[in-house]
Amino acid sequence: MPLITWTKKMSVGVAVLDDDHKKLIAILNTLSDGLHEGKDADALGKALNSLIDYTDEHFKREETFLVKTKYPSVVRHMEQHKVLRQQVLAIQEKYQSSASPILSAEVMTFLKNWLLNHILLTDKDYSPHAHAKDSK
Repeated sequence: MPLITWTKKMSVGVAVLDDDHKKLIAILNTLSDGLHEGKDADALGKALNSLIDYTDEHFKREETFLVKTKYPSVVRHMEQHKVLRQQVLAIQEKYQSSASPILSAEVMTFLKNWLLNHILLTDKDYSPHAHAKDSK
C-alpha cells in the first residue's frame, strides 16, 4: 500500500514540477515499501539517497523556474528548501553513521509529512503564479 498517492489537488499547474512531485512520491513509496518488506540497510540507504538526490534536482528546477518567472516570494521559498534539505540530510547522516541503521516509523512519518506539506502548502502558494507564467 503506497504511503502517498498522487491526486490532482497536489498539482501546481506546471507539468515538469508536477512530474517531479510524482517522482518524489514514487521514491518515498519505494522507501516505505522497502521498510515494510524488511529490505536490508543497503537497499533502504540507496532509496533514501535517491530521495535526497532527486529532491536536490527538483529544488534546483523549481527555484530556477521561480527566479525566471519572478515569483515575488522566491527568497522565502528558497529558504524553506534550505531548511527542508538540512532536515533530510540530518536523517541521512544519522542513518549512515548508525552501527545498525534503522528507518523508524517516526522518520517515515516525518518524510511523508515533509513531502506532503511541501507540495500542498509551500508549493501550492506559488501555484497561481506558476500556472499563469507557464501558460504564457
